[in-house]
Amino acid sequence: MAKNKLIAPFLKWVGGKRQIMPSIEALIPKKYADYIEPFIGGGATLFHLQPKNAIINDFNSELINVYSTIKNHLAELLEDLKKHKNESEYFYEIRALDRNPDYNSLTAVQKASRIIYLNKTCFNGLYRVNSSGEFNSPFGRYKNPNIINEPTLKAVSDYLNSNNIQLMNGDYSLVLKKATENSFVYLDPPYHPVSESSNFTGYIQGGWGDKDQIRLREACDELNARGVKFLLSNSATDFIRDQYKDYQVNLIKANRSINSDGEKRGEIDEVLVRNYE
Repeated sequence: MAKNKLIAPFLKWVGGKRQIMPSIEALIPKKYADYIEPFIGGGATLFHLQPKNAIINDFNSELINVYSTIKNHLAELLEDLKKHKNESEYFYEIRALDRNPDYNSLTAVQKASRIIYLNKTCFNGLYRVNSSGEFNSPFGRYKNPNIINEPTLKAVSDYLNSNNIQLMNGDYSLVLKKATENSFVYLDPPYHPVSESSNFTGYIQGGWGDKDQIRLREACDELNARGVKFLLSNSATDFIRDQYKDYQVNLIKANRSINSDGEKRGEIDEVLVRNYE
């Protein structure tokens, strides 16, 4: 089956995988019955592979609501996106909605439309929340942001509807329970920080620390014991390399621009870890 190039990420997400996709693709198993991605984020790997059977999950309920709205209510979403204005005052009004008790009275479509709008118009297009789980990226001042990327949204909606794609919203451990020996699991967790200034876990309330990374490695050990193939991406810190020393580790270069210190942006080492040949 030829892949549809229009099926692509519709949100800019921290640690997006598009630029390291050739390295990921080179390591994907040739055959698997179903694809499982417990940290879906912007979905670059899913949309590149376009598997027919997949389970995708994220702990971020706002994000999973966007996926499910694109799948189930595309026409209403496209209509709602048209109302948004690329203006600073309007941006901060929409951004402030989740600080308001009435936020829960918004429909799923309105919530999804808000996330797409904020993502397209906020500074650097980064989804970031504070410790209370409130969106806190500032206005981006872009001339013509592509708020309604209709061809991509339609292609993604068609893909989600014409294949067996299950959406989940919860802790990754619940999704891993569904993996079998015929599954292929791709894990793209919040990365271990390379330095203090690059510690960006702002897209998940509460952040991720060393304990979370260790818990995930233990989950990978369990997958391995059950004969489930997994591929994991993370930063190439000594801590991570030590955690996965029993597995095959490929070192790759990636350009990352989320470091708050501009001089430290650029190529950094990342790892791709796997438990199969």
